Amino acid sequence: MGPWWVTVQPPARRMGWLPLLLLLTQCLGVPGQRSPLNDFQVFRGTELQHLLHAVVPGPWQEDVADAEECAGRCGPLMDCRAFHYNVSSHGCQLLPWTQHSPHTRLRRSGRCDLFQKKDYIRTCIMNNGVGYRGTMATTVGGLPCQAWSHKFPNDHKYTPTLRNGLEENFCRNPDGDPGGPWCYTTDPAVRFQSCGIKSCREAACVWCNGEDYRGAVDRTESGRECQRWDLQHPHQHPFEPGKFLDQGLDDNYCRNPDGSERPWCYTTDPQIEREFCDLPRCDCYHGAGEQYRGKVSKTRKGVQCQRWSAETPHKPQFTFTSEPHAQLEENFCRNPDGDSHGPWCYTMDPGTPFDYCALRRCADDQPPSILDPPDQVQFEKCGKRVDRLDQRRSKLRVVGGHPGNSPWTVSLRNRQGQHFCGGSLVKEQWILTARQCFSSCHMPLTGYEVWLGTLFQNPQHGEPGLQRVPVAKMVCGPSGSQLVLLKLERSVTLNQRVALICLPPEWYVVPAGTKCEIAGWGETKGTGNDTVLNVAWLNVISNQECNIKHRGRVRESEMCTEGLLAPVGACEGDYGGPLACFTHNCWVLEGIIIPNRVCARSRWPAVFTRVSVFVDWIHKVMRLG
Repeated sequence: MGPWWVTVQPPARRMGWLPLLLLLTQCLGVPGQRSPLNDFQVFRGTELQHLLHAVVPGPWQEDVADAEECAGRCGPLMDCRAFHYNVSSHGCQLLPWTQHSPHTRLRRSGRCDLFQKKDYIRTCIMNNGVGYRGTMATTVGGLPCQAWSHKFPNDHKYTPTLRNGLEENFCRNPDGDPGGPWCYTTDPAVRFQSCGIKSCREAACVWCNGEDYRGAVDRTESGRECQRWDLQHPHQHPFEPGKFLDQGLDDNYCRNPDGSERPWCYTTDPQIEREFCDLPRCDCYHGAGEQYRGKVSKTRKGVQCQRWSAETPHKPQFTFTSEPHAQLEENFCRNPDGDSHGPWCYTMDPGTPFDYCALRRCADDQPPSILDPPDQVQFEKCGKRVDRLDQRRSKLRVVGGHPGNSPWTVSLRNRQGQHFCGGSLVKEQWILTARQCFSSCHMPLTGYEVWLGTLFQNPQHGEPGLQRVPVAKMVCGPSGSQLVLLKLERSVTLNQRVALICLPPEWYVVPAGTKCEIAGWGETKGTGNDTVLNVAWLNVISNQECNIKHRGRVRESEMCTEGLLAPVGACEGDYGGPLACFTHNCWVLEGIIIPNRVCARSRWPAVFTRVSVFVDWIHKVMRLG
């Protein structure tokens, strides 16, 4: 047979030295190059709480030097998916769950940072997705996945273990399929199907020089792993996340904090300081995107689009049959109803009926003008109130305000029945409020309620008119809107104490000088006590005037009110409440209270989300339910 050895071509000739060195760097994980924190995504000042008292996290370990050491302990453990790191005591607590596990919620913390393994919380995949441990459980065709522990209706060879991650019926890639994660389906006629989860490279694209890129790619164009922005090794740098809060310097993801030609990162290779990242350029559309026929199939938040022909997780109102001109092919983004915000799609997220796509208007195309609507605007069954006040319990609430009546202003209550934010009743079963009121768009809502029909923050038992309705669903608004719509379990009863507020015409701009009203039960900064709803009058100013103080940061989707000599305005607990203006004999919801840098700061204009920019989205969410 001849000699048993064979001649092997030297690696330098076969594949080149650089790829070999890269392979050794990634495999060996030499100290000082790759940090174990690279496998984790951090939420600063956040704790992950499990709501079942019978389930307890691991004990606190107080003998760790830093968060890197804690990551080194959690990383190799199959049953460790996250950890808390106590910044002051340097304590470490290992956790067997993440924010996507059942019965968990995120909450603010003054002592802890939360680190979660990327593979468990990413909505996109790296390489072919063998390490994906997310919770997608529906195929690209809209079919529910079969549980891996079940052998019916489709028999298979796989046995779930901690190592292979075959949990419940989540999409996985146990055989390294180049098409990415897949699952057996619950349809006997379709044995298995891909889940269509895009790679992190494709999930978010780059506009212009990518300064606003917030995707999850953490490799350079040569394949080197990125260094974390919150670490100073192997390369020291000036871009500390705490000093560049608006640059999105998250973990070790590619970013562009210095206005380079495209996103980049420092590398974990001590010999190569920084490199550009290989990211796709974004597609664009003209007009409202009604003629867009591209193949983008992800929302701006990176969620996969549902096929137009599928009926799960959402039953579509628009189909290929009903809208043949719109070419509703596969799961590509389209605009069959002429939405002014551009192409959209039904999503694969059961909690989000639809969302706008990862597209922008082409640079040579003019955006729609924000114009005053016609003089006569017709409103029906909204924006009417009977002024009333219980003088026995009149106290101040909003900073610098006075007791008043706002029958569309609601109180959002947590599981303990405590008021934490305001909101506006825009339909019998829908509340519009602010995104900042909630830790996550997917947080569990069990126990959360909306209270209506009372002037008091803590109404007495049996107060007439009080309505308490549980929150059934949350829908977060388009990127940059800072809005949330809450669907209630049932419709409220309209009366003198509970009324709808009108929504403005699309793209309407409130004229400067208009006198408007804010309402809420929030912090008074010593101007009153904590018992009754307070209202305050504020004058609208133009965005041009507002931007003199705010240095050009106020966007078209926001509006401002004049800063007064005395501190008057919204504060903690008022967020999500209305800025209401009296127009054509009706009260109209023109703005939503959002956090400003300092609440009720004298001589400083307050900024609100401009509701008219997102009216199309509000009506569509309520229509699709």
